[in-house]
Amino acid sequence: MKMALHNTPGTHRRRLVGSSILAIALFGALGTAQAQTAAQPVAPQASASYSAPSPFGPLKHIKAGLLDVAYAETGPANGPVVILLHGWPYDIHSYDDVAPILAAKGYRVLMPYARGYGDTQFLSRQTLRNGQPAALASDVIDFMDALKIKQAVLGGYDWGARTADIVSALWPERVKALVSVSGYLIGNQAAGQNPLPPKAELQWWYQFYFATERGRAGYEKNTHDFAKLIWQLASPKWAFDDATFDRSAKALENPDHVDITVFNYRWRLGLVQGESQYEALEQKLATAPSIGVPTITLEGDANGAPHPKPEDYAKRFTGKYEFRLISGGIGHNLPQEDPKAFAQAVIDADHL
Repeated sequence: MKMALHNTPGTHRRRLVGSSILAIALFGALGTAQAQTAAQPVAPQASASYSAPSPFGPLKHIKAGLLDVAYAETGPANGPVVILLHGWPYDIHSYDDVAPILAAKGYRVLMPYARGYGDTQFLSRQTLRNGQPAALASDVIDFMDALKIKQAVLGGYDWGARTADIVSALWPERVKALVSVSGYLIGNQAAGQNPLPPKAELQWWYQFYFATERGRAGYEKNTHDFAKLIWQLASPKWAFDDATFDRSAKALENPDHVDITVFNYRWRLGLVQGESQYEALEQKLATAPSIGVPTITLEGDANGAPHPKPEDYAKRFTGKYEFRLISGGIGHNLPQEDPKAFAQAVIDADHL
């Protein structure tokens, strides 16, 4: 294992009631309520679009598990597969400048919208709008199975990094290599009960906001402005313009977005329980399983979001491993803020 420092320059919405090792615990685990509708199963509305145009052409769709997944694709169809996973409250446009670099190197790059984002929709109105981490990770496996992808390099940040971590820990045979911003983000509800120091708790203000009905209503009413504030706080030195933000904010108009978001954060706090089909997975995740696939973790030098210290999670990666600090005022949305550094990490992780 090596710890190398690399510096580079730089409304249909259902009503749902949601370290250092400490930081890992809370960052990887919170949630919402289990309300679900009684309507009959229906196919997604093909006419509805909640995605800004992709630079890689029309979005593709595939039925995978519980979802009709919308995704962008670029690169040779027969190339080694890279799957890039976005965070909250962002979307696949975080990878607009990463994907062409990887495609030029011969990779087939897939960028799926997670449940509750963009044009990804549930196949049934009866399905619980569950945002627990194990469900999001299972969606990736379903996506790979539907596309008959046996193995892929996974990359992600924020929710996407947590999902990539979980897939790598629970289904290592499906992951050739991993790139994870902020490292090991696997948590559990028990760990989420541990109080943090006051300054750390302050960083998680929105999780406690989402734990209230006022918070759910507030996020539903002010999704656009709320997300923009998160962007600003998480990346204080990133001078993104309105067009850049609005392009991604379009994905948050998905009718399931508020439900998924609130469920995720309330689940982490143990305010709502997940579904039984994910219980075995959550039990495994509660043991803080190690990740043995070749991995490069990244951190921006100006990340304003809660994140663990690299030295506290390094031991969780038991295979070939490297840490890179990305300098130049890089914040939480590292792929979009420094696409070259993220793309290079993907290429290098593939060759560890």
